[in-house]
Amino acid sequence: MADSDLLLDVRNLSIQYRQVGSVNSAVNDVSFSVRRGEVVGIVGESGSGKSSTMFGVLGLTRRSGTIVGGSVHFEGEQLYSATPAGLNGLSDEEWRRVRGNAIGLVTQNPRGALNPVMRLGEQLITMYTAHREATADQARARAIELLEIVGINDPVRRLRAFPHELSGGMAQRVLIAMALACSPRLLIADEPTSGLDVTVQAQVLDDLRHAVDEVGSSLLVVTQNLSIVANYCDRVYVMHAGEIVEEAPTERFFEQPSYPASAALLAAQRGIADKRLQLTGFPVDGRQLPAGCLLHNRCPFSMVEDGCTTVHPDFVEVVPGHFSRCHRTAAVTETVRTQLLSEGSA
Repeated sequence: MADSDLLLDVRNLSIQYRQVGSVNSAVNDVSFSVRRGEVVGIVGESGSGKSSTMFGVLGLTRRSGTIVGGSVHFEGEQLYSATPAGLNGLSDEEWRRVRGNAIGLVTQNPRGALNPVMRLGEQLITMYTAHREATADQARARAIELLEIVGINDPVRRLRAFPHELSGGMAQRVLIAMALACSPRLLIADEPTSGLDVTVQAQVLDDLRHAVDEVGSSLLVVTQNLSIVANYCDRVYVMHAGEIVEEAPTERFFEQPSYPASAALLAAQRGIADKRLQLTGFPVDGRQLPAGCLLHNRCPFSMVEDGCTTVHPDFVEVVPGHFSRCHRTAAVTETVRTQLLSEGSA
């Protein structure tokens, strides 16, 4: 693809959270990209750094967090680069034109994101008019249109509702509508179906994909759910311990994962009980990152003689377009081929 197709380019992003007597390295040298019209998934277990990375893209961190390295470019323009003195990039006013306008965000907790004492119509109109010049009638018409796009019935009546009057699925749809109000070129959806039952999850995701197509946005989905990746994403990145450990086109990823944690995720999803495809122990503590591969304490493929415990693995291309951060990719690939794929198709 030509460079003109590159929408978001994140390079070497690192984020730390400082607490009394410790530093938590939550995001470590993360690089990824999203192209125009593409749906990209970022998947990983809880605590792998997915949400911290997404807020970092927008130049934001939670309290006590600091972006200590990396750069972010959007549509070829630098949003920021991290220096020892801080972030060198957009002014507050320039960020205001990016956040919510060029890049939309759907957070995990819709009820927490919606103002409980404002009617939905007022919130949608406020969001729209913050970035667009519009009359009251034009803004109201846009609010109704957005509710229709995300699959909410009787949108005129819903404009007068308060958030507490909505189901979880409807609240999530309203949050998606707000994020899409200004037709952003990129929508970031951070666990967009957390807390919803399976049936509602599918409905919300279908409405999300339809809405993104309607406004012509690219979509970056952050999730722990591999089914979401399989059904909606063109390409997938896997995160573990704050770093990207695998990248592949979605079809290739499900056919031949090349990182032990990826294989373990797929085996668990398919109900395959094989110790060669199971992780043990607990996730890495970002305050005490081990030497070598950050997975080696939990990995069934780890071997001292291959450098797993002493040498941090490079992010290498397994086949064109498929990358993995593992010293023993060949062993993982062979085990997946003979066990996961054969049992999964049995």
